[in-house]
Amino acid sequence: MKTLEIIGYHRANLGKKSSKDLRRDGNVPCVLYGGDKQVHFQSPMILFRDLVYTPNIHKVLLNVEGDKYECILQDIQFHPVSEIIMHADFLQISEDKAIKMDVPVKYVGTSPGVIGGGRLVSKLNKLKVSALPTKMPEFIEVDISELELGKSVKVGALSTTEFEILNSDRSPIASVELTRAQRGKQSGTEDGEEAEGGEEGDAE
Repeated sequence: MKTLEIIGYHRANLGKKSSKDLRRDGNVPCVLYGGDKQVHFQSPMILFRDLVYTPNIHKVLLNVEGDKYECILQDIQFHPVSEIIMHADFLQISEDKAIKMDVPVKYVGTSPGVIGGGRLVSKLNKLKVSALPTKMPEFIEVDISELELGKSVKVGALSTTEFEILNSDRSPIASVELTRAQRGKQSGTEDGEEAEGGEEGDAE
């Protein structure tokens, strides 16, 4: 898991007005949990670009005016219209305590169903994982080399040893489905067969 550095500054004032002023100036109100005490700080919004707008997961080295913390981004809130970052929560981590993160899925192999003309449909782009920080995977490989048309691969099919997947075993990760063109052809063929059957019936 790669590490990104975030620079922060202690907040002199808390509250809605202070948070609004921070966002107006291009900063994000933040809180660090999980340590001996909560740390309220602000950080330039531009520093969140490589942390938030990416499918990858990262560990964060948080530097608040010289005090450094290893943590992860636990939660982030966006404005529903402007999508400006409204608030961010960080969780301080330790090497002997499991953490939970949403880990991206990476498909490996070639699906026979796709070769046959089907379309691979991703149902879960990320899986919720519990692991020690040193064991947290950057991605989870999902083998689709035996995935046939009309079939799906589920969470229960994955084998893990160093981390735990928290999603239900019955949850589908990906499936191979008919394309719209294939459904149209199949429907046309069925209509044609019905029409032919009808003519034979009338002839009798």
